[in-house]
Amino acid sequence: MSEQFYSSTYVEETRIGFAFLRSHTWQHHVLRVAINDLRSLFDEHPPQNPVILDAGCGQGKSFQYLHTVFNPSKILGVDADPLSLKLSAEEAARRRLNAELIGSDCASLKLPDASVDMVFCHQTFHHLVEQEKALAEFYRVLKPGGYLLFAESTEAYIDTWVIRWFFRHPMHVQKSAAQYLDMLREEGFQFTAHNVSYPYLWWSRAKDFGLLERLKLVKPKPFGEREETLVNAVVRKPLQAKNEGDTP
Repeated sequence: MSEQFYSSTYVEETRIGFAFLRSHTWQHHVLRVAINDLRSLFDEHPPQNPVILDAGCGQGKSFQYLHTVFNPSKILGVDADPLSLKLSAEEAARRRLNAELIGSDCASLKLPDASVDMVFCHQTFHHLVEQEKALAEFYRVLKPGGYLLFAESTEAYIDTWVIRWFFRHPMHVQKSAAQYLDMLREEGFQFTAHNVSYPYLWWSRAKDFGLLERLKLVKPKPFGEREETLVNAVVRKPLQAKNEGDTP
């Protein structure tokens, strides 16, 4: 395992948040659902036996789902938190998965250019202070034609009392779904509406967690009439990268 360190460019999780990230709810209702949804957003088959960078891998609970859905030849787990890396290594060993753990900030990845087929960034971006630098790093380490699997909670979810109470985030960088998609385009990633989804899951509705809808006391708001709480996107680095003459 590479050198481990804490970064000043991301906001650490609270103790409650850290414990939640190893819960059944997190694994089954959040990670599993997100990875299956991301798989459905591909226009074509994903790369075979890819090298996957799990950016902000946390405690490695995503490894099992990435392995099942994408069958990677190797997972590179990157996190700036030493304890998370230790737990990720234990998770990979317990499941006998080929994973390399790297202590690194997402805004300055310790990886060569064009070295990975896919970047998986799930619920990591809203913890990062230097989001533009992190996105540029994702673009840099992806091979031409490689994919970024981006799954994020939006400001509409992060800026609620229950999330502010139990978790910790850099509030000045939180964005709407549209703003996240604009950021991806501006970096040079390519995608269409078919490659984007807006899950409206019960846990992302912090006001009542969808209880009133389940009790049929109110009707769910349709897409376009609600403030989106989640955005998932499968976006692709062009085969001719922007630094090779491509215009985003």
